[in-house]
Amino acid sequence: MDYTTNAADDLVVADLERRFTKGIAARAEAADAAGALPEENWRDVVDSGYLRAFHPVEVGGLGLDGVTQARAMEALARACPSTFWSATMSALVCVKLIQTYGDPVEHRRLTDPLLSGERLACFPVVERTSGSDAGTYTTTVRRDGDRYLISGEKARITNATTADLAVVFSRLEGHGSGWCYAFVDLRRPGVSTYAMPHLGLRAMPWGGLVFDDVEVDARDVVPVHLPEFPEGMAWGWLFISIAAIGIAESAFTAALDHARSQLAFGAPLGRMQAVQAALASMRAEIDAARLLAYRCSWHRTEGRLVQDLVGMLKPYATEMAVRTTERAVQVLGSWGLTPGHPVERLYRDAPMNVIGGFASNRLRELVATGLGLPAVYDDADRLAGSGLDLDPAGW
Repeated sequence: MDYTTNAADDLVVADLERRFTKGIAARAEAADAAGALPEENWRDVVDSGYLRAFHPVEVGGLGLDGVTQARAMEALARACPSTFWSATMSALVCVKLIQTYGDPVEHRRLTDPLLSGERLACFPVVERTSGSDAGTYTTTVRRDGDRYLISGEKARITNATTADLAVVFSRLEGHGSGWCYAFVDLRRPGVSTYAMPHLGLRAMPWGGLVFDDVEVDARDVVPVHLPEFPEGMAWGWLFISIAAIGIAESAFTAALDHARSQLAFGAPLGRMQAVQAALASMRAEIDAARLLAYRCSWHRTEGRLVQDLVGMLKPYATEMAVRTTERAVQVLGSWGLTPGHPVERLYRDAPMNVIGGFASNRLRELVATGLGLPAVYDDADRLAGSGLDLDPAGW
């Protein structure tokens, strides 16, 4: 592994940091207060080339290496975690899923508009009464002549209220695999959306989607081979981890600045041993998470499987960010809990990454199984217990 980046890639990251700090970061507090992303944020993301950062040149990307991609992600995550979630869910997770499971030529009609910023995508998986237990999912795709129809409801979905396209994980009626990805045009009749309130990442569009016999082109229904499902999710676990690292770094910077400038008992607050210990721990844990994120991103971009690595990364990075924002609040005192202060916002944002994507304890089980320990469930398949191994025909 070589984490060294060349001068050209360094310039790409520096340009992103400059653009995002000047515009998106300056609007982060107002966006959080309003509970909506400003249109200017999306224009800044598109104009910066960020949406193309995760893909090879032959499909319209920038051809960046894995470490540079991770650095690009952190640049946006530090500026505004809500904007980061919205943009990266569409341009990284959804595009990678379409490219991985769809046809590389046929589905350029879907991915090209996502990379240009003309359209936005979402990834509906969980449902109103179901989290990571896919065995309870009821959204179903069924054949109807030469087309398919999708019915059901998905909830707690990033970009649900603003997306043009959905990469829906669904049951597939009458097919041997039992599951599929359906690439659904959300502007078709039968689709309705609703917003859902949330404690953190307030500016991120978040809500539910209801499908009432929505037509899906047969070309856009792709069966899922279950053993590949966790690797398809790895992009999501990686980007959520980097969101957490960006939040932690921003909270650390705010705490460090406060410790240097705030006077207490005639000297800077940072003179106190407890404050120094907190800041030193924050620095070490953030850097440890970042290095593991670089390792995951480097391997994944090279086409290698990273299920075990990212299974370690996501619980560590997301829970580290919660610890870091808590320590930052301790350093800042009441300022850290004052609405309008960046740390107060970050303190609410951090827990959203812990619960997003997949339960931390389930990921720990994947890591433990990779160490050779017995599977927790009777079936040694890593999907057992998630419901992905169940036959939809029995429902």
